[in-house]
Amino acid sequence: MGCIAMLVGKLVRLRAFTEADIPRLTEFKNDVEFELLGGGDPPRPRSHEVVRKFFEEQANNKESPNFAIEADGVFIGDCGLHHVDRRNGTAAVGIGIGDRAYWGRGYGREALTLLVDYGFRMQNFRKLWLDVHHSNERALRCYRAVGFVEEGRQREHTWSGGRYEDTILMGLFRADFQAAFQAPAGPA
Repeated sequence: MGCIAMLVGKLVRLRAFTEADIPRLTEFKNDVEFELLGGGDPPRPRSHEVVRKFFEEQANNKESPNFAIEADGVFIGDCGLHHVDRRNGTAAVGIGIGDRAYWGRGYGREALTLLVDYGFRMQNFRKLWLDVHHSNERALRCYRAVGFVEEGRQREHTWSGGRYEDTILMGLFRADFQAAFQAPAGPA
């Protein structure tokens, strides 16, 4: 895509969003299965204009860094830090691989590792956290592989896809991540 990557791994590059990402992002945001896996609000149709507005908000949000995930020169998803709490040194992580051709092949794991390393080394967070549906086994495997541990469970907490789902709360401390991983990559 020709955009300079900020963080580079063996499989993926984390970079700024570009205008060229909007059509694929619109496709991902209208994929019901992908949206259900991400939790949050029930899926609803999203126009190109709505996704463009989302894109612009993300690009202008200085407190919550967001990245486009690129592999093989293609925009495949996004990730970022949210619910930033500077006083307590915490932030939530979010990630989604929208391109199904890259599901279950380690791309999400590497992108998450780069994001977590960025959150600890560049943003100076002491703890990162997330929540995930209990039925999203692929995501749970990814989060555990990066070092996240279950800290709690909200039983039948979220209505998703016609049933109530447990929400699993997971966290990762900087010291635990550093003990398990060497810095995976630096600036490009």
